[in-house]
Amino acid sequence: MHILIVKTSSLGDVIHTLPAVSDAARAIPGIRIDWVVEEAFAEIPAWHPAVDRVIPVAIRRWRKNWWHNLFGGEVQHFRQLLKQSRYDLIIDAQGLLKSALVSRQARGPVSGLDKDSIKEPVASRFYHQRHAVPKAEHAVQRVRQLFARSLGYAFDASALDYGIVLPSTRLNAETADERPNLMFLHGTTWDSKHWPEVYWRELARMASDMGYQVKLPWGSADEQERALRLAQGLAGVQVLPRMSLSALARELSASAGVVAVDTGLGHLAAALNCPTVSIYGATNPFLSGTFGYHQLQLKSDLPCSPCMRRQCHYQGQPLTDTTDSGESFVVTPACYRSAPPAAVLAHLQRMMEQATTPEPGVTQ
Repeated sequence: MHILIVKTSSLGDVIHTLPAVSDAARAIPGIRIDWVVEEAFAEIPAWHPAVDRVIPVAIRRWRKNWWHNLFGGEVQHFRQLLKQSRYDLIIDAQGLLKSALVSRQARGPVSGLDKDSIKEPVASRFYHQRHAVPKAEHAVQRVRQLFARSLGYAFDASALDYGIVLPSTRLNAETADERPNLMFLHGTTWDSKHWPEVYWRELARMASDMGYQVKLPWGSADEQERALRLAQGLAGVQVLPRMSLSALARELSASAGVVAVDTGLGHLAAALNCPTVSIYGATNPFLSGTFGYHQLQLKSDLPCSPCMRRQCHYQGQPLTDTTDSGESFVVTPACYRSAPPAAVLAHLQRMMEQATTPEPGVTQ
């Protein structure tokens, strides 16, 4: 059987699809899987041994000059790649109009969510097969159900396997550090998702004083500037160079523990079974938070959280905290006052102590 998956973005959503690929490969021996994904995330499907061919798409880049690109050679080449094979089934795991249109460019019947289960109901009109999947479940389990119903098999919802096999690399003995590493995933999108920088610095100082090597990745100029501010004057904190997703995944897999905000790299840490404490304020981890073994989500205790807003609109009394020097500051966004650095580090230490080889059963 030869199938095509259309799941283009974002980073977390692409990672959420990997367990469904593991299910399908286990249920249907010999299945061949191709995958359409945004070019920025093309490394991820290739980490799964069951994926034969990765077909990069550049919708994010093309739509910046859509009229020119619609008839350009790059788009035409992408369409030719889609039509090279006749698929037994095409699964649109994205559930958007753009992914439905991409799915219909390939040759074969298209399967997806029905209009009551999908994010953009109009997309379901483009499918030959439509499946109902409850919305009140985590995104990982919803994709697994879509695959199972599309391909006609049952799966064990209590077991979880992302199936990631990272490309091997030779370790550089000269740069090796015997101290255990912690990875702090500070970069995210919305302003309301950012944990206060003063908290990050305090957490980094505490971890460094305890003998950990703290590593700070970044993926944009703004994130690099933030990482440099967080590391300034702290000897045990290292700002990593810009690196590929595969290289960053290897860094994560070698980490003793991870602290993250609501960010795609947090989902990668979960997929790699890294003990991770994820901090949520404006967003809700129940449906799309980190999902896997050794995961803990810290949620705000404010009644307005999760607000699902890009900017904080807190209207209550200012919530303050105090730095080591005794200086008082207002915590912004306010919803992170319930997750101060000392508590986060204590949770992370407990997660690291409890971390063992994964056994059957999913822990959230």
